[in-house]
Amino acid sequence: MAGFSDWEPHTVVSTELLDPGPVAALAALFDDGLPVPGPGDPLPTLWHWVALPRWAPSSRLSIDGHPFRGSFLPPVELPRRMFAGGSATFDGELRVGDEIRREASVESVTEKHGRSGRLVIVVTSTTLLAPDGTPAVIEKQNIIYREAAGTSGDQSPSPAEPAAMTPAGPPIVHAGDGRWEFRTDPTLLMRFSAATANAHRIHYDWPYATGVEGYPGLVVHGPLMTLALAETHRLAGTSRVTALAHRNSAPLFCGQSAQLVATPTPSGTTVELLGPGGSDAGAHTTVELELA
Repeated sequence: MAGFSDWEPHTVVSTELLDPGPVAALAALFDDGLPVPGPGDPLPTLWHWVALPRWAPSSRLSIDGHPFRGSFLPPVELPRRMFAGGSATFDGELRVGDEIRREASVESVTEKHGRSGRLVIVVTSTTLLAPDGTPAVIEKQNIIYREAAGTSGDQSPSPAEPAAMTPAGPPIVHAGDGRWEFRTDPTLLMRFSAATANAHRIHYDWPYATGVEGYPGLVVHGPLMTLALAETHRLAGTSRVTALAHRNSAPLFCGQSAQLVATPTPSGTTVELLGPGGSDAGAHTTVELELA
């Protein structure tokens, strides 16, 4: 692909600890009354995103807060980066405090041109092996790089009013059978960034998010929305998740109202995050869960 002549995909193998610290941080962030998973406890679904933090050295950070591209990820020059979704299977069990083996690689890099302009889709593949050497989690993630707003006529929804930036309290609040409110504030976003070692400035730096990348406000993390959807299943206390697929179709901005809605399916449950205006007009994230 043009511009990538000196870059080749490669597999990165590491031995890492499922760190109890970030796990406890996420439990405190959700503050939903469930027991805090401690050393030896099963790791909840998708919580490896916080249990395996990867802090890049400060000298390796780019202007957006992410590590420089061109090492593990390709040297894509487009400024906006979006966690677009992915899939995962859970063939084994990981426990807090386990030392596991991570094998990660870039599976594909695809350049496209659409209504929103030029974009590049990067698919990564990660396998987490339990201490006994058996694959416990096999995951793919889709990362989309896009042009900044204004370069292709992209229009984002209006941000929340400043009055909505007051402390939101616990982010997941039960609102009836199969429904929850999802509430965000800047402190929540900062705490999630810290728990996941995510220095992307669109989540905490208002001048950068609005002035450089062209968003109307702070952007709620795609992984946070996906984890919140999975957390509603844990709150319901039903069967173990064996596989899932997730997709982020449109961003949610800090302070905007959102609903989490669960719908039973023949193989499990589908949970949707619906932002202002519903799935047709606002933020939309979907997690499809397959259950044992």
